[in-house]
Amino acid sequence: MFRTALVAGAALITTSAAAETVEVNGMQMYYEVSGEGDPLVVLHGAYMNIPAMGDIIPRLAETHRVYAVEMQGHGRTNDIDRPITYPTLADDIAAFMKAVELEKADIVGYFMGAAVGLQLAIRHPEKVDQLVLASVSYDLSGLQPEFEVMLPQMSPEMFVGTPMETAFREMSPNPDGFEVFVERMIALEHEPMAWEEDVRNLGAPVLLIAGDADVVTLEHTVAMFRLLGGGAMGDMGNPLPASRLAILPATSHTAVIGQVDLLMGFIEPFLRGETPKGMFE
Repeated sequence: MFRTALVAGAALITTSAAAETVEVNGMQMYYEVSGEGDPLVVLHGAYMNIPAMGDIIPRLAETHRVYAVEMQGHGRTNDIDRPITYPTLADDIAAFMKAVELEKADIVGYFMGAAVGLQLAIRHPEKVDQLVLASVSYDLSGLQPEFEVMLPQMSPEMFVGTPMETAFREMSPNPDGFEVFVERMIALEHEPMAWEEDVRNLGAPVLLIAGDADVVTLEHTVAMFRLLGGGAMGDMGNPLPASRLAILPATSHTAVIGQVDLLMGFIEPFLRGETPKGMFE
């Protein structure tokens, strides 16, 4: 769920991944495959693309077969005459996985991509093994007050001349469609979210990641962790919950995805099911 204007767009990064397209729900969805190992799907934030996710993708590809996708209207995937919503984007990813014969995979998502990953686990649980969700909320009430104040002021004009527009015009199959795309994305910002019960009933293990100065409040992130069964005291003879929480220090929202070494220190042990050992184990 990338609540838009917070991402300043990233410079293009050259990768050795194999570039492909596949037809998904009326789109030619662009994706790149790299690495070997258990399958893992990477979902970018809003207004982003595969290169804008930076070094996290090649690092994940050192131990996994990574499928990095570009969702509706983003990067090299064409926009279509359809609202952009979290459920439809999640259905797109499920259809993508079917098209490339991915029965099940781990999911790594950032903000908008994290919300899409969450909806994928809710709507298509059979497709999801483990979830890594960075900067995610399950309710609009979880956003910082400053961001809520900004939402009603958002307009396509705010994005003219920004790195997001530059990247769109350079990569999109329809470079003149930026204004319409932004209108769809602004509508996404106002889409109702009330997924508390869905989170409580989630079957897949989740690693929640947030910055301590993120766009999602710390209180909301902790509340989500508790919905997932976390937050109780360890060392009491009970096993730790399957889900985990990581808070990055001195980290704003746009700084989360760039701290690759720190992120990998959390992500890899989670995906391998490793936990630090306490003195009573």
